[in-house]
Amino acid sequence: MTAAKAAAEILARAPGVRPRVGIVLGSGLGGVADRVEGATAVPYAELPGFPVPAVEGHAGRLVLGTLSGCPVAVMQGRVHAYEGAGFAALKTAVRALKLAGCEALMLTCAAGSLRREVGPGRLMLITDHINLLGANPLAGPNDDAFGPRFPSLTDAWDPDLRARLKDRAAGLGIPLAEGVYAACLGPSFETPAEVRMLSVLGADAVGMSTVPECIVARHCGLRVAGVAVITNLGVGLSDEPVDHDHTLRNAASAAADLERLLTGFLADHVNGWTAGDEAQP
Repeated sequence: MTAAKAAAEILARAPGVRPRVGIVLGSGLGGVADRVEGATAVPYAELPGFPVPAVEGHAGRLVLGTLSGCPVAVMQGRVHAYEGAGFAALKTAVRALKLAGCEALMLTCAAGSLRREVGPGRLMLITDHINLLGANPLAGPNDDAFGPRFPSLTDAWDPDLRARLKDRAAGLGIPLAEGVYAACLGPSFETPAEVRMLSVLGADAVGMSTVPECIVARHCGLRVAGVAVITNLGVGLSDEPVDHDHTLRNAASAAADLERLLTGFLADHVNGWTAGDEAQP
């Protein structure tokens, strides 16, 4: 099994580090990995079955060590459905983190806001999602070793972890919006009509990632939380340009708040952030 081989390689590369939390860093947000202490960086290309990103802003390496005292595995970059390689590598990566010891997965991404009051530079806690990718990473034969054929996505974005992130953001004075994230295939940005449609459907932000990782993680029993970095307003809501360079610039401007939130959250709960919760399978 490729995921098991990747997990074994992860543990072999950083002896003594058994990660409890996996973190996926989105476009322009790779700086969080620089905060990892005792870091061992492993290129994805050296991990069996791992994805190799081809998009600017995604370094393509796994950083192992501790963050605020919590053992972590930080995925510095991801692949996207629009790259055309399917979901096999994404499933391998998420499941390898589970087998290596992770109990939860923290997802981050760059996103466009569908609400004018939540503009570029803000953080949005993901409360739910809408999958408009046209595909599901669990389609095809089910691997019963990881999860059921028909997994529930009720509370896919863990309510308890969300509450703890909200508390930490408030303590740090970081404005933290909340909302529903819609995942579209891309790579083209949305049209003004599509932005209006997404708002009608109940989405608060839109991007091209994150949902597949959430689905795979919940299928294999990982708890999931997510924070979107708002890099722009949706087309038609602002005169600002919407392009990838713009996304990277605005992601960098919000990265400091994201780093403070993640490191503070992990520090708060390093000795029992899952205490009192049901044991995960």
